Amino acid sequence: MRPAATVAALVAATLLAACTGPSAPTPAEPTGTASPTATVSAPASVAPTPSARAGRNVWLCRPDRRPNPCRFDQTATALLPDGEFHPEPPQRQHPLADCFYVYPTVSRQPARNADLVVHQEERDVARAQASRFSSVCRVWAPVYRQRTVADLFNPADRAADSEANLIAFRSLRGAWHDYLAHHNHGRPVVVIGHSQGAAMLIRLLHTEVDRQPRERRLIALAVLLGGNVTVATGRTTGGSFDHLPLCTRPAQPRCVIAYSSYPKLPPSGAFFGRPGAGVSLLAGETRTAGVDVACVNPAAIGGGAAPLHPFFPSKAAGDVVPTPWISYPGRFEAACHHQGDSTWLGVRTVGGSRGDDPPLGDSLGTAWGYHVVDLTIALGDLVADVDAAVRAYRRLS
Repeated sequence: MRPAATVAALVAATLLAACTGPSAPTPAEPTGTASPTATVSAPASVAPTPSARAGRNVWLCRPDRRPNPCRFDQTATALLPDGEFHPEPPQRQHPLADCFYVYPTVSRQPARNADLVVHQEERDVARAQASRFSSVCRVWAPVYRQRTVADLFNPADRAADSEANLIAFRSLRGAWHDYLAHHNHGRPVVVIGHSQGAAMLIRLLHTEVDRQPRERRLIALAVLLGGNVTVATGRTTGGSFDHLPLCTRPAQPRCVIAYSSYPKLPPSGAFFGRPGAGVSLLAGETRTAGVDVACVNPAAIGGGAAPLHPFFPSKAAGDVVPTPWISYPGRFEAACHHQGDSTWLGVRTVGGSRGDDPPLGDSLGTAWGYHVVDLTIALGDLVADVDAAVRAYRRLS
């Protein structure tokens, strides 16, 4: 095997490419700073698309599709704190629910909105972020007309109801309607999204699911990372959602896990952790007064600090490690923090820095923090959270 530092470099390159495309733009605000007026916008003209009504949505992942990037080989090698490599215990396979996964900004197309064709970047990010959830749920992942990497930095689209934002949202909403009408069959659903994917899900949940008891009852858990979910100050609801609360205890069903990860207090101008920043406008969020960005620690939902269990694709099976995945158990610890108008999941290396530490994706600049690895830095914990919430949901049903 090559040294563990080589593993870390490959991990960082893989995840950075998946989240930002072939070359990351100079760090700048992707969607502008919101004004402190109004709240989540509910577009009036968002009727289901003809393809959704006909059940012809394009799926990146669905349980009956082969090949399926959301059912990628789960074999992993653990790099322990003492530097030794050991096989990671295999995941149990017990899909008791559906997962509806919405991927982050990955499209490298030159247009403002992506097309509905599956490209390699969508496959790559689905493997990195969604495939390990296939042990606890059947993963459905629609292709949607997301804002492309280049257009997120377009000043003309810095409005919650800009044409590009509405195209992306309508596309995702049509896929959700397709899934409910043709594929759900009453199964509990876990919604999972990161970055732009989380923002689209926040808008979807706010504008219809949170308001409709029949749809809301289907939600076993919502995992919304790097999307700036908000709550009324001191409460678990009252911002993005009126009825879906933040999770406050382990194995709690029908609640929300949300956070953005940073090594320390996000700097002035940070894209995440502050109301109205970053992808908030993609979610339709324009309210900044009386709300805080949510933080739920996936490794300690009841509060406090706890070690994380990351999983990263190795991208060099048999060359760096003999498996498609590498994990770093016991290497990182996380806790939620709040200071001033910022709320964030603070991630620190346990025992100080080492030569074989994996880079955590902060090369885009301090305004981004660890955004690139929001999900993968706690992937083992999140899979366990989904499993526990679904089991609790089914006991209540």
